[in-house]
Amino acid sequence: MKSRWLSLNFFAFFFTWGIFLPYWTGWLVSAKGLTVFEAGAVMGAGMFIRAFSTLFLFPAAARRFPITGVMKTGVALSFLIALVYIPAGSYTAILVVTAAFNIVYPNLLPAMETSASVLIQKDRINYSRSRAFGSAGYMAAVLIIGAVTDLFGNDAILWMMFAGLLFMLGAQYTAVPASLYRDETEKPSEKRSGAFRELVRDRGFLTVLTISILLQGAHASYYNYGFVYLEDLGVASFTIGLVLNVAILFEILFFGVADRLFGNMPASRMFLLAAAGSTLRWVLIFLVPTVWMFTLTQALHAASFGIAHVAFIRYISEKLPTRLIAPSQALYAAFAMSLSTAFLTLLGGALYEVRPALSFLSMIICTVPAALIVFSTKNRFSY
Repeated sequence: MKSRWLSLNFFAFFFTWGIFLPYWTGWLVSAKGLTVFEAGAVMGAGMFIRAFSTLFLFPAAARRFPITGVMKTGVALSFLIALVYIPAGSYTAILVVTAAFNIVYPNLLPAMETSASVLIQKDRINYSRSRAFGSAGYMAAVLIIGAVTDLFGNDAILWMMFAGLLFMLGAQYTAVPASLYRDETEKPSEKRSGAFRELVRDRGFLTVLTISILLQGAHASYYNYGFVYLEDLGVASFTIGLVLNVAILFEILFFGVADRLFGNMPASRMFLLAAAGSTLRWVLIFLVPTVWMFTLTQALHAASFGIAHVAFIRYISEKLPTRLIAPSQALYAAFAMSLSTAFLTLLGGALYEVRPALSFLSMIICTVPAALIVFSTKNRFSY
């Protein structure tokens, strides 16, 4: 039952994430009339806001309320804010709505991952197996959006987001594992924001977080311009959905075998594999800017994202006490999944205007340093 709740909610959240991440920039361009650079600027600004929101708003809410309450409220507010996209027509209005949406919606990601980490520690659930359902949700969204936009145009992207958020809200009301309810016997002093100071003083954690920031940030151009890039190559909407799903298929396959193949592998070696796979991915797209090469390199998503993500989750689940899980997830969501991506989205957008493939190549400014950091610190911090 515990893993079933987690699997369902992973599926529901990543269904909406599969709409927001790869399609939102394209929707802003085609349905709202923004240029690629304007849409990139809006998404970049949203990511900056997302970073500070997940860094401060999420841990503050998690300290005061059960994580399940945080998720229910977050989904409901996200739906209400998304409705305001309908009347928003000007660049300024779209920017304001996107800012408001990014204050709330992205907090659902660290909330989900915090729930998973707590269940790993307390109930020994299989994280990779449940997380595979999240990848399946993402894959379903990408495939459905490809078909729907082919039939009804890119305006349908917003309506699919509405449907996804309502589905996620319903998933919140299934049987919740008792482990996720706040322990009322926990002392207030144990829930204070001093957890951030404790994490920052942990040099091993800071090193792992820095590596994760670099490796996850390296997906900025892919997440924000992959859809537009394929459109520019003349790929039909439904086919774009199939191409983007190749990455998710390999991600699902990875999560299905992660515990068996990487169960005894140290995080440092996993990070090196992720850095190597990510570097190869962006270099190949630059060298051979075709639909076929883009599709083939989708298989490397299992390394560039999947291995790096599992390495971080394993590290915090094994090395940190339960009270530091939510703060560590807040830092990961703020810096690795938001702030680094925001900076690199702006860089990628500027380079995309010069030469689309150059936007992807620029991501190796993160992957190469990540590998160098691992080589220089893996023995010192034994991770």
